[in-house]
Amino acid sequence: MLGSPTILLVDDERDIVELLAHAFRQQGWQTLAAFSGEEALERASTERPDLIVLDILMPGMDGFEVYRRLRQMPQTASIPVLFLTARSEDIDQIVGLELGADDYIVKPISPRVLVARINALLRRLRERAQSQLVAAPATLHIAGLELRRTSYSAIVDGREVFFARKEFELLALLAANPGRIFSRQELLRLIWGETQVVTPRTVDVHVAKIRAKLRRFAELIETVKNVGYRFRVVPDTVQPARSADG
Repeated sequence: MLGSPTILLVDDERDIVELLAHAFRQQGWQTLAAFSGEEALERASTERPDLIVLDILMPGMDGFEVYRRLRQMPQTASIPVLFLTARSEDIDQIVGLELGADDYIVKPISPRVLVARINALLRRLRERAQSQLVAAPATLHIAGLELRRTSYSAIVDGREVFFARKEFELLALLAANPGRIFSRQELLRLIWGETQVVTPRTVDVHVAKIRAKLRRFAELIETVKNVGYRFRVVPDTVQPARSADG
């Protein structure tokens, strides 16, 4: 299985959801469906998809309110959202109020166009995350640990412990983003990319190895049930190491 994204489709029109789900499955993407704002919030918080395609005009709770509530919940705050809309005034609100949506597309929907937009969005998000990794300092002081990026090692209780490359990249990604929840699929794409044949279990195995090497610091990596992992937030969690003369 490839590290393919899981996309939550939110629209009260079932035929649209079925049409898009079929197009997405042809791309090898996993799909989830919600037909109301309330159902969307529940599925997003419990299953944490990699992307949400969200219709604005729905009975009851509309897409704007769903979006605001998603951003208020820690487990869903970082999930990218692509709006679907049939009204020009919605576009004005998306842009004018700077809601922070990652993209939007106007109905009637062309599945081919939507797939292309999602591919572009996922690529931008992946490049942004990878650029943040590259920009991170070579040495991090984290809750009593010292991570050394150049040697894939950490100082644990006064001794240097070495990690396999993927183990260290996974640890560094979590540690550089304290409090942020990463789904297993998201970690697969960011660390292993989309061309390697790996499963979500691969993430669990690597986390277990990292925890074993961290010893008493293992509890800093928290398991988020049915979702993935996060690094515990502690005071002054991530700091560049000071130079010898600084």
